[in-house]
Amino acid sequence: MTAEASQAESPGDLAADGERPLRIALLTYKGNPFCGGQGVYVRHLSRELARLGHRVEVVGAQPYPVLDEGYDGLRLTELPSLDLYRQPDPFRTPKRDEYRDWIDALEVATMWTGGFPEPLTFSLRARRHLRARRGEFDVVHDNQTLGYGLLGEVGAPLVTTIHHPITVDRQLELDAAQGWQRRLSVRRWYAFTRMQKRVARRLPSVLTVSGTSRQEIVDHLGVRQDRVHVVHIGADTDLFSPDPSVRQIPGRIVTTSSADVPLKGLVFLVEALAKVRTEHPDAHLVVVGKRPEEGPVAQAVQRYGLEGAVEFVKGISDAELVGLVRSAQVACVPSLYEGFSLPAAEAMATGTPLLATTGGAIPEVAGRDGETCLAVPPGDAGALAAGLSRLLGEADLRARLGAAGRERVLRHFTWARAAEGTVARYREAIAGSAGQEPGRSAVLAPSRSATPVPGRSAAAEVVDVVSDRESRATC
Repeated sequence: MTAEASQAESPGDLAADGERPLRIALLTYKGNPFCGGQGVYVRHLSRELARLGHRVEVVGAQPYPVLDEGYDGLRLTELPSLDLYRQPDPFRTPKRDEYRDWIDALEVATMWTGGFPEPLTFSLRARRHLRARRGEFDVVHDNQTLGYGLLGEVGAPLVTTIHHPITVDRQLELDAAQGWQRRLSVRRWYAFTRMQKRVARRLPSVLTVSGTSRQEIVDHLGVRQDRVHVVHIGADTDLFSPDPSVRQIPGRIVTTSSADVPLKGLVFLVEALAKVRTEHPDAHLVVVGKRPEEGPVAQAVQRYGLEGAVEFVKGISDAELVGLVRSAQVACVPSLYEGFSLPAAEAMATGTPLLATTGGAIPEVAGRDGETCLAVPPGDAGALAAGLSRLLGEADLRARLGAAGRERVLRHFTWARAAEGTVARYREAIAGSAGQEPGRSAVLAPSRSATPVPGRSAAAEVVDVVSDRESRATC
């Protein structure tokens, strides 16, 4: 009997789908909802799962997830790391009394040698935590940790979300890296992606957010196609909604760039802004994200004399973000690649006209050029400038695209739909594991392309990943 079937709720306590409520452990090694898509995903999905009548326990490390209040079935359990990348002292060395066990030592050693330890070390802590609570959950949902610790027994069937393969980020950063030292540093930092490939190939149920990501998970990670299922995510359409009373500021363009990395394409948007201002002198850019002090974006702002025309804002509330998007005449997504693009969906939900590239899965969200958005090739500053100039100069076009974009999001991309689709996959995973030994997760044997590791301990897997990282650092 599965944990779901053994629950003691009365027959009247049913979830929205008419079945027994599920007890869900939702894991996230990074949970900040104001910086990056993983925290946004956890916050909104957990809320909607609770709304459907399920009990959700989010298990996360620093920066801890921020969950919506007012839901009895929703709680946060903190599973702390050493928080080595916290501000204002990133890459810090912990004091002696901060070390608790060998996982902490592994975390620091990996950081010291230029690697990124959090996916591995969080997975090891999560494995230990879940084993100690065996039988308390019906399903474990991993939010792209893909660490060795999640192989084998985790106390319940395992479902994993992969937003997109991080190997894509790695390749884009390598392509942009200048000099062998920078390339070596990038390889070392992204060495954890080899672990994620190995783990992904052994997972029975993978969720992803777009058809584009699904194909790249198959191509880049070697996961069998029949194990990868698309469940679109979306916008909070109650929060991100039109408000005619908000005055649009002439020339305002808004974009979201949570990190100064080539993937986001911000440098091309800055270059495009310089071109646009020759025709529209009031054009200016507001970037939701941290101002880079150095690097390509900072250099471009200085080179084109845009210090007064580019503003960076960070740490703003949801209400402030919505107000900012509503005040813009144009929202722009200049990314070279996105696995989905929440900023695109949220801008469209407010009725703000969207200019977006065709990088990755963005067209799946934004729709067809000229119908629900204007679409341009990624990495093309001239095309971005032409699109911006057209939108800034044509009020009727802005109104038409804004209304059509809002309607598209309402039809296809809401968090309520995402939660319903996710629950369906949970129930499939639970049903598929019913014939297994109770308390064991449904982790499959490796595919032919993976390295077989039957019966190996977590410690042995750790030895593999550390030695693998060291060898790749010298490539």
